[in-house]
Amino acid sequence: MERESMEFDVVVVGGGPSGLTAAIRLKQINPELNVCVLEKGSEVGAHILSGAVIETRALAELFPDWKEREAPLLTPASDDRFMFLTESKAIRLMTPPQMNNHGNFIVSLGNFTRWLGQQAEALGVEIFAGFAAAEVLYHEDGSVKGVATGDMGIGKDGQPTHNFTPGVELWARQTIFSEGCRGSLTKTLFEKFDLRAECEDQTYGIGIKELWEVDPAKHKPGTILHTVGWPLDTQTYGGSFLYHLENNQVAVGFVVGLDYANPHLSPFDEFQRFKTHPAIRPLFEGGRRISYGARALSEGGFQSIPKLSFPGGVLVGDTAGFLNVPKIKGTHTAMKSAMVAAEAVAEALGHEGGSHEVTAYAEHLKKSWVWSELHTVRNIRPSFHWGLWGGIAYSALETYLFRGKMPWTLHHQPDHLALKRASECPKITYPKPDGVVSFDKLSSVFISSTNHEENQPAHLKLRDAAVPIAINLEHYDAPEQRYCPAGVYEIVRADDGSNPRLQINAQNCLHCKTCDIKDPTQNINWVVPEGGGGPNYPNM
Repeated sequence: MERESMEFDVVVVGGGPSGLTAAIRLKQINPELNVCVLEKGSEVGAHILSGAVIETRALAELFPDWKEREAPLLTPASDDRFMFLTESKAIRLMTPPQMNNHGNFIVSLGNFTRWLGQQAEALGVEIFAGFAAAEVLYHEDGSVKGVATGDMGIGKDGQPTHNFTPGVELWARQTIFSEGCRGSLTKTLFEKFDLRAECEDQTYGIGIKELWEVDPAKHKPGTILHTVGWPLDTQTYGGSFLYHLENNQVAVGFVVGLDYANPHLSPFDEFQRFKTHPAIRPLFEGGRRISYGARALSEGGFQSIPKLSFPGGVLVGDTAGFLNVPKIKGTHTAMKSAMVAAEAVAEALGHEGGSHEVTAYAEHLKKSWVWSELHTVRNIRPSFHWGLWGGIAYSALETYLFRGKMPWTLHHQPDHLALKRASECPKITYPKPDGVVSFDKLSSVFISSTNHEENQPAHLKLRDAAVPIAINLEHYDAPEQRYCPAGVYEIVRADDGSNPRLQINAQNCLHCKTCDIKDPTQNINWVVPEGGGGPNYPNM
């Protein structure tokens, strides 16, 4: 069956904050533009997960009347705390100036994204939720023509079932890619157009989050707590966040830099162990865990931003890597990048053709506050390659003495190269979950409402089926069993312990992309499953 096609002025791949902001800005500039947004989640916001504390600078530029429009920013940040944890103590430290949240709001980023979707539709943007962009389409001259959605109704054997429906081609004069961290199509664009030729390697973290309803007596709306230290060792980058929202809800999460070295480390279990700390546990005792999720985040910052334009398209948001790591915020920078891109694209579409490369986007972005904001803090994340105390000392020096105006730029290395062999690292024994404040992976995945059509090809592809046993198990004790926060990867054996093989439980996948990033030989390739599959986060 041939694929049908639809034509638009602009196709936006990804219905997160940056994608929707780009679509909104395009329609604000020129209501006559025909704009559509493709969202692989079952609805707008279904796959969105973040802490989140939001800075309103970009939002105010997009919608100066956002309060009158009833944007769901309900809880002003009121109290910032920064703690260093030992196994039994919590020591308060001075809050770094980048983490000052005065004027910011604690939000559900998923609900904020749903609100953006409503604003976009009111302006005439067409949003297609439940349709995953699976392929980039090209013109004969090599420029991007648009994207195609994935076929539906393909069985595990790769053959069409009776439910088969071919994908649809969406052609556009310009295509905006806003896939979020480690976008599956963006990876192919990096290779085809060599977009990373003049930037540092991207480096990542994994963020794992739970939403709790706590005892009202313990709830303090607006309170923000960040911690470093225990349970991580001082050579592993990471820390926690606790944000008190409205309605007796607390968002708690843990971030681990994916440049960690010990293959025995499990980010999920470090998070569960963190909640047992005597300064943390009392908050959750007597409470109820509502939801769970995980996602990777781009931590490379300024020096890892790739070339942002190519013939027929541009990159915006976290797929390009605009997270401000010291601020622990990226929504405002992602939205601003999308606004600048939309303005440049709209201008280009006003000329004949409009399918050429929109180089003005990067030129304008370099003159915006996003560029200067990220440039100022570019060395803080890589300084933690010297360990926790080295990173804190260097960050203080840069913040207070140099004020971001150093004549040097520190470098990154790919996260998968940081992993040492299992024999070189101490094993880590994690306590069993108590079912009160700590839990196992499978019960956690259950409350993420993750669902995939089971009779479909696994969307986690192995480039070489022999590698998981011959290399990963042999040298690294199969780290995919631990770095995945959803129990997707499992080494199974015969009854006598022989004949190990890797079992991929793709139906558990939270779409966090950690496996695609951290696999030591880059043997795992994450591609989109059928549209609508994955988690369905309610208030994350």
